Amino acid sequence: MYRQRSIFSNIPSVVKNLLIINALAFFAMYIFSQGVNIPGLGLVRFDLNVILGLYTPGSEHFKFFQYISYMFMHGNLTHIFFNMFAVFMFGRILERTWGPHKFLFYYLVTGIGAGLLYVMVGFIRAKLLAASLPPTLVNDIYVHGQSILFSNKNYVDSGAASLNLLVNMPMVGASGAVFGLLLAFGMMFPDEYIYLYMLVPVKAKYFVMGYGGLEIYLMLQNNPGDNVAHLAHLGGMLFGFILIRLWRKRNIY
Repeated sequence: MYRQRSIFSNIPSVVKNLLIINALAFFAMYIFSQGVNIPGLGLVRFDLNVILGLYTPGSEHFKFFQYISYMFMHGNLTHIFFNMFAVFMFGRILERTWGPHKFLFYYLVTGIGAGLLYVMVGFIRAKLLAASLPPTLVNDIYVHGQSILFSNKNYVDSGAASLNLLVNMPMVGASGAVFGLLLAFGMMFPDEYIYLYMLVPVKAKYFVMGYGGLEIYLMLQNNPGDNVAHLAHLGGMLFGFILIRLWRKRNIY
């Protein structure tokens, strides 16, 4: 008897489960943000990104599990779509090349590494900013800053506003791990073509170098209106580069 294969049948197991977990996490985030009626409690509404997103150490919201949980949370539909599209496109090839266990290890290392670099630099920046502000203002930021941000406001003072974002705005998204996958694809298949806008062919090695350079440029611009964690993207690429070089040195391919 002929059995029709599902759309997921050709997707390797780890990539498939990453897509499912991220989709479920996004769905749960949306449902709880709208509110859920729980018997005995009434309408319960909260933002999962506030709990599972990654904060800098020193923030009262920081928890160690966030180094993993943050990479499964996303801010909006566009955010999760492009990240999961990249996981689908590059992850399938890398998982088939490395196998599921090695691929998952690489994905988690680059995602956690991206988070570590982001919070390490953020922690140092927060300490320097706090030292330049009045103690009463710093205390107010740590106590009331998040509620101010969630009302779409921030402090007038630029230093206070920056400190508030550093300690009270969580980072979410699989982008660090995704940039690790992009870096791996460029190193493993440097002469394969990636089609920009599905039209312009660019060799993977040049695409990766160009994208990395763009991320460095955007990070150095330090645009207040840019809420993209460019440092985390670069962190994913950095940890991916180190890991692949170690594997090559030890012939673990």
